[in-house]
Amino acid sequence: MCQSKDDGFVKYAGVKVPASIDSRVNQSTSLEECKESCFNNCSCMAYASSDVNGCTIWFGDLFNIRKLPHGGKDLYVRVPTSELSTKHRSKLKIIIATVASGVCIVFGLLLAFYCISRKRRKQREKMDRTNDGQNEDLELPLYSLSTIIDATDSFSFNNKLGEGGFGPVYKGRLTDGQEIAVKRLSQTSGQGASEFKNEVILIAKLQHRNLVKLLGCCIEGEEKLLIYEYMPNRSLDCYIFDQTHGRQLDWSQRFHIIEGIARGLLYLHQDSRLRIIHRDLKASNVLLDDEMKPKISDFGMARLFGGDETEGVTKRVVGTYGYMAPEYAIDGQFSVKSDVFSFGILLLETLTGKRSRGFHDQKHNLNLVGHVWRMWKEGRSFEAIDECLRESCTLSEAMHCIHVGLLCVQELPEDRPTMSAVVLMLGGESALPQPKRPGLYVGKYSSSEVDSSSSKNETFSSTNECSITVAEAR
Repeated sequence: MCQSKDDGFVKYAGVKVPASIDSRVNQSTSLEECKESCFNNCSCMAYASSDVNGCTIWFGDLFNIRKLPHGGKDLYVRVPTSELSTKHRSKLKIIIATVASGVCIVFGLLLAFYCISRKRRKQREKMDRTNDGQNEDLELPLYSLSTIIDATDSFSFNNKLGEGGFGPVYKGRLTDGQEIAVKRLSQTSGQGASEFKNEVILIAKLQHRNLVKLLGCCIEGEEKLLIYEYMPNRSLDCYIFDQTHGRQLDWSQRFHIIEGIARGLLYLHQDSRLRIIHRDLKASNVLLDDEMKPKISDFGMARLFGGDETEGVTKRVVGTYGYMAPEYAIDGQFSVKSDVFSFGILLLETLTGKRSRGFHDQKHNLNLVGHVWRMWKEGRSFEAIDECLRESCTLSEAMHCIHVGLLCVQELPEDRPTMSAVVLMLGGESALPQPKRPGLYVGKYSSSEVDSSSSKNETFSSTNECSITVAEAR
C-alpha cells in the first residue's frame, strides 16, 4: 500500500500507449477507480482506459510513448507533485512536440526516398525493356564477363593485339575453340558510352564480306566490351608501312585489298539498308583475314543517315590527321565524299608505302598528296610507287590507280567521284577525267607547329596515328 501525498498524474492526450511487459487490465473498472488503484500502488507508473470495458495500468519503466497525429489514447503518468506545475507541463509539451516534429521529418524523408527510388526503378525497368527490345532487334549475343576473362586469360598482356582510341584489343579463345578479338573500352579513353553504343547499333545491322563481323558484346559494371571475329593478319598498316612485311604484299594482293575496301565503302554508302559515313577510314582500321582479304573496322565515329540524306554538319570533328577531307577538318561538313577523300589517301598510301601524315618532300616542301600530284604532272608517277612493288606491278595498272587516287582527293567534294564510280574506275570500265589540283596540297608545317596543334586538339589516339575531335583552320 502506498498513498503518497507527494505524487500526482499528468495527462498526455492522443498518444501511443507504452510498450511494457508489466501491465494489467482491470475489467469493469471506471477510469476514476483505476486512478485510485494506481495511486495506492507505489509500483504503478501510469494508467489509461482500455479498448474494452475497464482500464489498463502499467508498472515499472514505460517505453515507446509518442504523440500520434490521429487517434491515440489519453495516458495518465505518475509524477511527483513538484512536476505538476504549469511551467513543467509546458516543458513536457515542448519536448513531446519536438519529438513529434522529428518523427514527422524522418517519415517525410523516408517517403521522399521511397518515391525517388520507385521512380528510378520504373526508369530502369523502362530502359531494360528498351534495351531488351533493341537486343532482340539486333539479334546480338551478349557474353558474360567471366566468359571473356577466361577467353583472354584475364586480359593478359601476352594476348594484347594493340590499342586504339577506344582502348586495348585482346586476342581470345572461347571454350568451343573459336578465336575472337575483344575490344575493351578504356576508362581513360576519349571515346565513351556513346561511341560504344554507336558501334554496336551500326555494325550489328551490317553484313558484308569486307566489313568486320561483330559477334557480340559484354556490358557488366564498368566493363564495356565488343567481341569481333579474329583477324589473324592484323591491320593493313602493319604491311604497307613496313619494308620487311611490305614485301609480303605484292601488287596483285594490294590491288585486291584496294578493291575490297572500295566495295565495303560502297556497301556502307549505298547498298546497305542504312546509309553510313565511316568518318575514320585509315590503314589501321582495315583488318586482314587469313586470306589477306580486307575488312573495314571501328565504327565508333560513324554517322547514320536516313532517307535521302547524304551530308551533315557537326561542331565535333572526329577523325585522324592526314585522312580528313578539307571541308570536314575546317568547317565540320561531312558527307559520303568525306569517306571518298579518306579512301583516296589510303589508296595513295597503299601504292607508295608512305604515311600521309609522316611523309614530307623536303626539297619541294610537299606532303604525300602534293608529292604524288607533282609526279603526276611531270609524268613520273611510276617513281612514286613503293620500290618493293615496281617489279610485280604493271605500269598501266599502277598509273591507273594513282589517277583514281588523285580524283578521290580533289579539294572540292563535287569534284570527287562516288564510291560506285570508284569501283567502276578500278575495274577499268570507265574513262577517267583529268584530276584537278588536290586538297591538302600544301607543304608540311614545322614540327613545332604540328606538335602544338596535335597536343591541343588530340583526344582520340591509336597505335599508329593520332585522332582528333576538334580541328581548327591554320
